[in-house]
Amino acid sequence: MPKVSVIIPAGGVGRRMGEGRPKQFLELSGLPVLIRTLRIMLPLPEVIAVVVAAPAAYLEETRALINRYLPTDAVRLVAGGEHRQQSVRAGLAVIPPETEVVAVHDGVRPLLSPELFRACVAGAAETGAALLAVPVKDTVKAVGGDQSVLRTVDRRELWLAQTPQVARRELLEQAFATAERDNFCGTDEAALLERIGCQVRVVPGQERNLKITRPEDLVLAAALLEEREGEKMAAVRVGHGYDAHRLGENRRLVLGGVEIPFALGLVGHSDADVLLHALCDAMLGGAGLGDIGRHFPDHDPEFKDVSSLLLLERVVAMLDRQRMQLVNADVTVIAQRPKLSPYFPQMQSEIGRVCGISSERINLKATTTEKMGFAGREEGMAAHAVVLLRSLP
Repeated sequence: MPKVSVIIPAGGVGRRMGEGRPKQFLELSGLPVLIRTLRIMLPLPEVIAVVVAAPAAYLEETRALINRYLPTDAVRLVAGGEHRQQSVRAGLAVIPPETEVVAVHDGVRPLLSPELFRACVAGAAETGAALLAVPVKDTVKAVGGDQSVLRTVDRRELWLAQTPQVARRELLEQAFATAERDNFCGTDEAALLERIGCQVRVVPGQERNLKITRPEDLVLAAALLEEREGEKMAAVRVGHGYDAHRLGENRRLVLGGVEIPFALGLVGHSDADVLLHALCDAMLGGAGLGDIGRHFPDHDPEFKDVSSLLLLERVVAMLDRQRMQLVNADVTVIAQRPKLSPYFPQMQSEIGRVCGISSERINLKATTTEKMGFAGREEGMAAHAVVLLRSLP
């Protein structure tokens, strides 16, 4: 596969959704639409850069949204223009120089499959440009201004364009330069490529690769996601993790990525966050990737006093490379003191952000040992974690 840069025009303000805010921010089955779209592209090894062109007025909100759910360096963000063409042009200006092929994909098409994406890229690599499209199924009528039928249109040559629309970099840049010179504004990238005589191959798309434009589209997308998730449940794995650390003086107590006021802190090479260590261990175990000690040894200076949220972020990246994703987690912390439940919502939020799932899928519990054992004597704390992982297509 060629080296691909992906441009995500996400400049719409969602007037037809009636929500008063960009539709890419709306939640789809627990995650923002834009995040679901980005998570299609980011794990693909051929994708070397992803650029989001967001509305200028929502640039900081978009940045905060991306940083909440994705690694901070995963996505480049630029201000989009009034029209799609201006937004894509802004994205073209910042893609890496080694890019061979550029794919443009709507920020509100969150159900694209990696297989379709790759088929479209392969078509563009062969012919110069390609787009996904589906044939028109219904009878098409040309209608006059008085709402009267003028004629029936032959639908045999009619296809509905989808995204991604993909082209070799030099062809797309030439198409945009020509359109700018001629003061031409097209509705999609294929229109600009057609104007310079470029052959654009049609790769058959799927009806489920829908563009979320109206409220009913969001309902349909949620149903399609639920159906797809049901199909994937056949490919699931369970992981279990356990960790324990001593308590000591002059240490911060950090659990679930949240610092908790307490006289003692957990002792370890990193921040000794037993909750996150057990969670990481469970995720690695479920994916068949060994344990936390193999990947983050306690003699490596890189991990000295490191935040365990960073370790969790790396584990999530390892799962992405294995095409696996966390479905839900159940974690129990064993500690005599302090009372932890007031901090659970913040912990759930942090874990959900790093793992890219809804915080509602992170269940946290705490229990004492009735003053028995090392935890009961307040010599240390421990944690058990059980996770469900699913294979991604």
